[in-house]
Amino acid sequence: MLLATLLLMGVPTIVIGLIPAYDAIGYWAAVILVAMRVIQGLAVGGEWGGAVLMAVEHAPKGKKGFFGSLPQTGVAPGLILASLAMGAIARLPEADMLSWGWRIPFLASVLLLTVGWFIRIRISESPDFERFKKSGHDVKVPILHVIRHHPWELLKVGGARMAEVTWFYTVSTFALSYGSMRLGLSKSLMLNAIIAGATVALVAMPLSGMLGDRIGNRRVFAIGSVAICIFSFPFFQLLADARPAAVYIAMMVAIGGIYSLLYASEGNLFSSQFPAEVRYSGISLAVQVSGALGGGLAPMLATWLLMKGNGHPGLLAGYLSVLGVIGIYSVSRMRPESV
Repeated sequence: MLLATLLLMGVPTIVIGLIPAYDAIGYWAAVILVAMRVIQGLAVGGEWGGAVLMAVEHAPKGKKGFFGSLPQTGVAPGLILASLAMGAIARLPEADMLSWGWRIPFLASVLLLTVGWFIRIRISESPDFERFKKSGHDVKVPILHVIRHHPWELLKVGGARMAEVTWFYTVSTFALSYGSMRLGLSKSLMLNAIIAGATVALVAMPLSGMLGDRIGNRRVFAIGSVAICIFSFPFFQLLADARPAAVYIAMMVAIGGIYSLLYASEGNLFSSQFPAEVRYSGISLAVQVSGALGGGLAPMLATWLLMKGNGHPGLLAGYLSVLGVIGIYSVSRMRPESV
């Protein structure tokens, strides 16, 4: 599944970089783009769950939180690379950027595809999976089994995930356009601040995983959820301050601090909510459905709330705080994670 999802992610990314322009094929360009993005979404659904389980189920006793945080840590260098690529392409003349420059980061992904393939073919199945295969207790349709027998686990994981993923897309994606278009901040300042936040996350996520091994991943996630409630309003106030130091602080706390606490905890915590025979399907279904709702709708909902607030981000900050409360409640109802 990991190898299959790698191809489902990598090949469409390359295809996006090769899509003919609207002038050549008309609306089919948009159709192909949407189709490739849908395939990538399906790939993420299997990729995240599989990567996390491989890490957690291979982890030695007492270090599942740390090992579970390592796949999550990959988001930080990914965000750094994406921001650097976007910054580099933005330096091109606008005509060049719109005609061919935007294709370069997509086509360059073939390098990551090659490295990922090499790594994954060398990974063995996890001990938990091997024990499950030998037991002979096979579940024919795991998705239906999860829905029928573990609905509350799906809702609890989904509620926690909604808080995390909406926070991330709001502070990293929506804030980029909000800061540059609404507040008049330069795109380079916003991108550099996001890179700084991701750089902090590169260190903070493994540390958050280690903290989870000491005090419990539920507590670490709860701390992150409380931090959402506390920092939602100050985040937008710091952006409105417009001074580079304030913008950097906003992103470093939001991405490097709060997001790291939330995301690093999810691997071991979420996988512990489902039995081994449906664990892959359980965490993938809960995480990706809630991710699509929270992350997919975040920019649109944020724009709508901003409009309703006459340009003031108070309603948006309040919405994030409510999701933080939902995250606190959801994680408080979860069973303790594996150690």
